[in-house]
Amino acid sequence: MAYIFGYPQSKIKVIDEISKAPVSNAKVSCKDKILGYTDPSGSLEFNTSCKSIEVQAQNYQQETVLTEDYMQVSLLRTSSKTAFIETVIIEDKSDPRALEILKKVNQLFKKNSPKSLESYSFKSYEKVSLDIDEDSISQFNELFQDSNLFKRKRKKDSLNNISARQIFSKSKLFLWERAQEFLYSQKYGEKINILDNRISGLKQPIYEMIALQQSNRDKIPAQIRQENRGLYRFFLTDTIEMDGRKNFVIRFREVSYKKADKKRKYNGAIYIDTETYGIKKIENFSKNKNDGIITSTWIFYNNKWFLAHEKVKLRMSKMAMEEDNKEHSEENSVETKNKRSFGTYAFLTSKYFDFRSPIEENRKDFKGYTFTVKNADGKSLDLYRTDPLTEREKNTYTTIDSLGKIYNIDNKAKVLTGLINGQIRIGIMDFAVDEIVNYNLYEGFRVGLKAKLNETFNPYFSPDYYFAYGFKDDRWKYGIGMDMKTTLEKNSFFRIEYYNDVTASGEFYRRLWNFKMRMMNYGNNLNNDKYYRYRGASLSYLNDITNGLTLVFAAKRNHEEAMFDYRFRDKGPAFENFNTLFTLKFSPNSTNIMTPQGKSLIDQKYPELYLNYEQSYKLFGGDFNYTRFDALFVHNFKTIAGTTGFRIYGGLVLGDAPIWKHFTMNGLASPGRDINFNLTSYLGFATLEGGKYYNDKFIAYYLTHKLPLYLKSFGQHISSFDFVLRGTIGNMAHPEYQQFKFRKLDHLYQEVGLEWNNFLSSYFNLGLFYRVGYYTTPNFKQNFAIQFKLKLLEF
Repeated sequence: MAYIFGYPQSKIKVIDEISKAPVSNAKVSCKDKILGYTDPSGSLEFNTSCKSIEVQAQNYQQETVLTEDYMQVSLLRTSSKTAFIETVIIEDKSDPRALEILKKVNQLFKKNSPKSLESYSFKSYEKVSLDIDEDSISQFNELFQDSNLFKRKRKKDSLNNISARQIFSKSKLFLWERAQEFLYSQKYGEKINILDNRISGLKQPIYEMIALQQSNRDKIPAQIRQENRGLYRFFLTDTIEMDGRKNFVIRFREVSYKKADKKRKYNGAIYIDTETYGIKKIENFSKNKNDGIITSTWIFYNNKWFLAHEKVKLRMSKMAMEEDNKEHSEENSVETKNKRSFGTYAFLTSKYFDFRSPIEENRKDFKGYTFTVKNADGKSLDLYRTDPLTEREKNTYTTIDSLGKIYNIDNKAKVLTGLINGQIRIGIMDFAVDEIVNYNLYEGFRVGLKAKLNETFNPYFSPDYYFAYGFKDDRWKYGIGMDMKTTLEKNSFFRIEYYNDVTASGEFYRRLWNFKMRMMNYGNNLNNDKYYRYRGASLSYLNDITNGLTLVFAAKRNHEEAMFDYRFRDKGPAFENFNTLFTLKFSPNSTNIMTPQGKSLIDQKYPELYLNYEQSYKLFGGDFNYTRFDALFVHNFKTIAGTTGFRIYGGLVLGDAPIWKHFTMNGLASPGRDINFNLTSYLGFATLEGGKYYNDKFIAYYLTHKLPLYLKSFGQHISSFDFVLRGTIGNMAHPEYQQFKFRKLDHLYQEVGLEWNNFLSSYFNLGLFYRVGYYTTPNFKQNFAIQFKLKLLEF
């Protein structure tokens, strides 16, 4: 049997971007080899093995497009002004006039923003889909109808005999619709009601997904932000009239496009109102314009600029299909194999309407979390659709919903979304990700399993248990508990639990920290071996008073014992402790949504305050009567000089308490290593020795400043640098009460560092730190540390 491989014929149509008229005599080439010229209808058929081709026409900007079976390319006309600007591009610097306009846009953004109004409301309808480019559908169907194509069926089709080619012939691959209502009051804040939602293939909504925000609705677009000026070059090219108002036209391109003759001259355009300096429109093209475009358009209402329309088209991947044609005779068998391909694209359309300002401000309309789900079954979407569904879109729900049932997509989606909150969801059980494998100096590797029965078991009662084993201390740890909800409208529940476990001495309480913060603090005890065992029971109550305020009250009765050589005031290493713990979290600007699983954090915004107040009593056999406070304040803000973030935290112990109720100073370094290398910690010091210092009072700070300098790294990644300064100081009133070897830290300890974000285009940030000030030693390796941080953890 012989095989003949050939390249299938491709067809391209070239049109004018504005008039949509065909462009004739456009040259189509690949690597300087001319493939042909378009005919009067703007079309050309050709054969090539090139992955991409160039399209050129007189008085038009050159474009590059990836090769497919059918392509439609739109060309933008050049002008005298554009030609003039192209000479400036050679100098690789922005037009000063454009920069001055953008500066005013930033300065006046808050004044132009709808949130400068007393109140407003509007609605939105959004549609997201995955499909073939609309211009390729007819070509696809012609190919699909070919009688010689796809005659042989595979016994096991990856989509249960419903192949991708069959889906695309009649429907899209994915469709998601959402309708929302936005309310805002300077008095009560923002409220977003999800009026309805439907996602093809899913019976149950993914709440974290349906609460996703659009990029340009209420914040400065990325292309205009001051900190991104180094990523683009801007040129004032024109002044035009849009909707009866004059607008500056500022075109821009990415600085990475060095070869102007091979790349696009511009990535897009920004239209700025000449009177208010509000943003009217932004168009952002991909490197090859026909592979993607993002357009945002604003409307001038009540003297403010409201987002009115967003449209996105992004190339996702190429769908290749193999065509088998057989010819048989008595003497030979010849098989021809051709690969036909079509590009798949992600499409997003968002329309905002029914603007009103001012509105009647009623407190009850703003109660609860930021997001409230009114409906999520798709039955009322007809009330909000700005355009009716096409036949392909209607078929999408029928086809993809049937596949969702076959492949149990609902459960698979729940597993993925559970990871957002640090859980793996399997049926009625939720398993905690951060309990599976851990490491610390006392237990060595600790493996465990923590499982909780979720709302599928019972919406109000949720039992849980965990067990863990430490290989170094060779002991089992375990716990069992139950949550009892008082309502399904918000987080409000009682909890009872019994436990037998170990933890590090001097820990800063992390109750109410989210999963990302806990993960960032993972390496806090890698070099602290001062652990104590606690065994007992607790009863607690948690209540979300508002969207941004959470309170927890707990009462505990524990037996506590040091797992290291320790005595407290000659009384031994073990004690009985009865105490109460009051915890507060205040995060007024964070975005939350209530789901059947409980509250879910959609967007963590600052400032945030965490406060713990613990009181021990000589009741129920308790040995102590101490008071313990700790607090953490987190904030960040942007200025023209960059983004600054800081954490200020501290603690205080009043009265007699064992060392584990004091504060270790969160050292991450190890004296036994040649080079201090550690993972980042939310409150840790890279150069400070772990488990060595304890105080009964302290204050600390963590300052970070992202320099307004963004650099293109490998591929499409962007690198930036953060300057970091950390410091702490404290004291201990009676160190002689704590009978073991340690030091109090009563002078200012500081370290400075530089973090390289997106280190070598990886998902890690690399930090270099050096100890300065009172505790500096002559030994360089003791003062120096290298630190890695997962990029996703951010600030």
